[in-house]
Amino acid sequence: MKKAVFPGSFDPITLGHVDIIYRSLELFDEVIIAIGVNADKKYLFNLSQREAFIATLFAQESRIKVVCYEGLTVDLCKKEGAQYILRGLRNTTDFEFEKAIAQANTKLQGIETILLYSKPEHAFISSSIVRDVLRNQGDYSFMVPDTVRE
Repeated sequence: MKKAVFPGSFDPITLGHVDIIYRSLELFDEVIIAIGVNADKKYLFNLSQREAFIATLFAQESRIKVVCYEGLTVDLCKKEGAQYILRGLRNTTDFEFEKAIAQANTKLQGIETILLYSKPEHAFISSSIVRDVLRNQGDYSFMVPDTVRE
């Protein structure tokens, strides 16, 4: 069984994330959406809210699991029996950042990273842009799934 962990803070989950997750189901038998907890980071949505957004969104998809975790993603992969880490790329800046992390993860635990490019219509969307638009009462509805808008 091919399992992938898709880690992130998902503060909030975006349509770009959702697209990567659904497309990855063509490659993996199970995708574990792993909501990372970083004590040094200030979140707009608390962990319970982020988990609820994602769990509700994918409630009908049996091959998607949602977990929360702290620590190294490769340690979570070992715990969950996942052979891969899934990441999305929007641009070359993302590529350079993800490349370094992927190489470290392979060296640490032998976990391979699979990178999927964002579709052009989602390439500009990031959780930080959504948070900024939301804080300033702008229209963010075209960047997030219904579970976040509601």
